[in-house]
Amino acid sequence: MSQTEKKENKLQQFREKCAPGLEKTGEVMATTGKVLYHLRKLVLAIPVVIVAIMLASHNLNTLPETVGIDLQANGQFAQTITREMAVYVPLAITGGCLLMMVFSRKVIYPWLISVFSLVLPLLVLALNFFQ
Repeated sequence: MSQTEKKENKLQQFREKCAPGLEKTGEVMATTGKVLYHLRKLVLAIPVVIVAIMLASHNLNTLPETVGIDLQANGQFAQTITREMAVYVPLAITGGCLLMMVFSRKVIYPWLISVFSLVLPLLVLALNFFQ
């Protein structure tokens, strides 16, 4: 028996011995991948929801009773709204974006929009910081 035949025999014995275990491992990995794929929307949404709620609660405690929007060149606000409206409207926009993500086949675009919508509460807070 040559060296090549010996190696082929050892390889064949190894395959016969370990094939069932490797097949099971492959099935477990495939199932895990499918579960993670189906949970991708939830995994992406959880951090956005947490940050949106944190920003809303911070703005609810920080902003004054009336909040100015649309800052003009002379330093005055063109319009004022209530604190609750300034907190809950950006929160609703973020929630709407996440709702679009749930019903969309493409996940990343609505998720990115929801992440960018987290800038709204920060802008409201920055605009009213010097009021």
